[in-house]
Amino acid sequence: MNIIEKLQWRYATKKFDSKLYVSTEKLNILKEAFNLTATSYGLQPIKLVIIKNKALQANLLEHSMNQEQVAQASHVLVFCIETKIDEDYIEAYFSRVKTIRNTPDDISKPFKDYLIEDFKIKTIENIKDWAINQAYLAMGNLLTVCAIEDIDACPMEGFNPKKYDDLLKLNDKGLQSILVMPIGYRAKDDMFAGFKKVRKTVAESILEL
Repeated sequence: MNIIEKLQWRYATKKFDSKLYVSTEKLNILKEAFNLTATSYGLQPIKLVIIKNKALQANLLEHSMNQEQVAQASHVLVFCIETKIDEDYIEAYFSRVKTIRNTPDDISKPFKDYLIEDFKIKTIENIKDWAINQAYLAMGNLLTVCAIEDIDACPMEGFNPKKYDDLLKLNDKGLQSILVMPIGYRAKDDMFAGFKKVRKTVAESILEL
């Protein structure tokens, strides 16, 4: 596998073949990849909502600037942030650290105490902005994994988060939608699939010191 060839192959898919579906096996790879995404402090203040329901997808269409990919796609991935990152949330993370790594309390306590105090002085907006950055990291990661697995995807910011949150009852789950990514397989008549990528040269985009 040549990763550069895979990244050349991928594009923001404009039209999906609604008769083709991502397999359970491939979907499980995406789930694992999402869960393995790097996040600040390892706190994972994000969740992935996976929609495979054509009726629901159709209902989301009007809240997605009528981008047909939402209705056509095999699945729609909604990247969300946790709305409550507090002391209990941080304590739960360090409990996992202890369970998985068997890290002694006296080793982890200084860092845990630092994070708890640091998050106490952050504003709600500070924490939200921080969590949003983690959602973008996760989407970038899944875009690459989709390319590797020959899954088409279309990253989207153009949607109404409030309407998504209401329709999917995300507030009840302590979540807030941030990004949307329909996935599936490109339609044969999607002309955008054949377009050459428009990018700066490597020399223009990379600075080596």
